[in-house]
Amino acid sequence: MASFRFSFALCVLVQLLTPIAGFNTPSSFNPLEHLGGVAPYFEPHDPPVSPSPPQGCTPIRAAYLSRHAAIYINDFDFEEYIEPFIAKWENHTAIDWSRIPSLSFLARWTAPFSEAEEELLTRMGKLEATQLAISLSFRYPGLKIPQRVWASSAERTIKSAQSLIRGFELQENTIGLVSIEELKTTGANSLTPYKSCPAYSSSFGSKQSSVFLKRFTKPIVARLSALAPGFDFTANDVYGMMELCGYESVIRGSSPFCDLDLFSPDEWLAWEYTADIMYHFNTGYGNSASGVIGLPWLKATADLLMGANDSANAQDLYVSFTHRELPPTVLVAMGLFNNSEPAGGCINETMPLDQINHRRAWKSSHIMPFLGNIAIEKLECKGSYGFEDGDYYRALVNNAPQQLPGCNDGPGTSCARSSFDTYLQRRVSMFGGFAANCGVDDGDSPDVLTIYTDPAIGNGTLVGKRSVWE
Repeated sequence: MASFRFSFALCVLVQLLTPIAGFNTPSSFNPLEHLGGVAPYFEPHDPPVSPSPPQGCTPIRAAYLSRHAAIYINDFDFEEYIEPFIAKWENHTAIDWSRIPSLSFLARWTAPFSEAEEELLTRMGKLEATQLAISLSFRYPGLKIPQRVWASSAERTIKSAQSLIRGFELQENTIGLVSIEELKTTGANSLTPYKSCPAYSSSFGSKQSSVFLKRFTKPIVARLSALAPGFDFTANDVYGMMELCGYESVIRGSSPFCDLDLFSPDEWLAWEYTADIMYHFNTGYGNSASGVIGLPWLKATADLLMGANDSANAQDLYVSFTHRELPPTVLVAMGLFNNSEPAGGCINETMPLDQINHRRAWKSSHIMPFLGNIAIEKLECKGSYGFEDGDYYRALVNNAPQQLPGCNDGPGTSCARSSFDTYLQRRVSMFGGFAANCGVDDGDSPDVLTIYTDPAIGNGTLVGKRSVWE
């Protein structure tokens, strides 16, 4: 009995001395997953639903809308935040950075890009786009590889599409790249419809996000300025330094600006929220034009997936590349990541400017990292327990299945054809009428997207497998 009591007491003592999981353990926080539109591609699994097709279901058609892959630097970010910080750092040669622990790397740091590399795809970006093609090939072994891939006409989107095609091609010159001009006159019939929408402005959201930017950077500015007297850090300096974490990582593979000794997890979450505010009012639910801009792609894609697949130009898999502005507007048109659902209420009140809404659904890091993508799949389901055999439809965002609002009568997050059709008509009634709702004066401005079915668009330019890094 004494031996048992001793063993029991020893066991209790060991348990008391063993740290509780999560206490005094290294943080697993990754800043690269909280960088909004500057985040390298990752799959947040939001919600944590399996991306595999539901039991008994097989994808028989799919369409993807992808942002371009990682670039060296965005021109606005460079001019507004990063170039001023770098210029100030280069001019403050009297500061001995090596004596400042959290900033010691600045004694030997060099900028990872030049002005000439603005907007250009990085080697990592080209590799990511190629890997996306390989992932889709594994995901859809029963689908034919695309005959055509579409991209808006900017170099970074074209290069992303070329890299994807090289990942798909089994032989030289078998897939055409269709370039869609980025014009103000194409209305809804482009992959950059926001440029044809006078109701949209690229400056939307800047005013609101600047309010929270000043709030969250105030203590950081004071802290860094105390560490490096004379440098006089500003809110824009801090924002640019944190952006460099993302941009430098997609160029060099890592960045000292990501170090949690420099910026804490709470500070990274505040940076992310600042970006979320901007995107909310720019291309999200805080802009009444967002759903109008995003609907043409949703409607055209749904029509492709629900229609017959017997025309000469029909494909099993459709992939298009665009810029960061379009995917979030499509998500609004689809009704996904809506902070106010299902409770309703004023959507803008869910993004307060004086505190972080940690429970928000709208997180730009989860929506629009580099190469962030939206997919709609047509599933053929047979023998799914509890469901009739037939065609079902579901949506995924960065490989995470999403439940379409009011469209939930199928296996997993899918819905039946009739329900999907009803859902689509509801979205059209909410956001249809591109020209009228965008305030387009041109009476000939298209209201619909026809680039996937219009024979006049052509088959594009063939892309060979060679010169992958050109």
